[in-house]
Amino acid sequence: MHEVEEKDDYIVVDGHKIRRTKPAEEEQPQNADQKNTQGAPAREPANEHSHIGRVIGVVSGKGGVGKSFVTAAAAVMLNRRGLRTAILDADITGPSIPRMFGISRGGGADAASETEILPGTTGTGIKLMSLNLLMPNETDPVIWRGPVIAGVVKQFWKDVRWGDIDVMLVDMPPGTGDVPLTVFQSLPVDGIVVVSTPQELVSMIVEKAINMAQLMEIPVIGLVENMSYLTCPHCGEPIYLFGDEHDAGAIRRGIDIVARLPMNPGFAQIADQGRIEELQTADFDVLVEKLDVLVRA
Repeated sequence: MHEVEEKDDYIVVDGHKIRRTKPAEEEQPQNADQKNTQGAPAREPANEHSHIGRVIGVVSGKGGVGKSFVTAAAAVMLNRRGLRTAILDADITGPSIPRMFGISRGGGADAASETEILPGTTGTGIKLMSLNLLMPNETDPVIWRGPVIAGVVKQFWKDVRWGDIDVMLVDMPPGTGDVPLTVFQSLPVDGIVVVSTPQELVSMIVEKAINMAQLMEIPVIGLVENMSYLTCPHCGEPIYLFGDEHDAGAIRRGIDIVARLPMNPGFAQIADQGRIEELQTADFDVLVEKLDVLVRA
């Protein structure tokens, strides 16, 4: 069990202070100057020791489509291009980013002071923050209500000393609930990458995430179709288990298909073993090129 101490403005979980917050839809700016032109709450600033260039959200309409894998792989590829890269793991109840990088509790992440937290650092220098770096056991369930979870996401943005970062990828929880709304309203998100799989049912649900981003006036950079096909081990031809026309909705809406990822057991193996930084594939080239251009613009 976790050692939890309840306070009026914050809770302390195993020694780490986490501020409370209201659900995103209840939050009100303190004065008119804190509103943007649409009347929504103004974006939260990072702390004074963090200088973050671009913020890219990685979203999906539902779980199990490989969103965290896409986040980690894109971060690895961008880091290889010489960009100072970070990952904010906003999937608080299902954090899997540290495991892919072979980092367990701690991983360099620790309290720097009463008001700051230091992020973890991977073997190749990618900075990351995830709740699993602060939990005693990575399999402990996070049984918290939405307002507390949303508060953790804000704290990972505001209270982590990220330093100089060219691009931060935010691994979002699936769906269109409180945490994605908090991220879209509080962080200066420059665009999102949508991850899907090639089933009609998933495509329908993914459109909800796309619609949410467009309502929040956040650009959709492109769609990654994961588990798109198998490669025949005999002839090398693709085998489309679910058909090959399930991205029609994205094309109809003018959204670029920036990657079609095969069902590759090697991808799962390298992620499960914590060796994602060894990933070698050209499947992400179009996505990474678009992100690189955006970051350097």
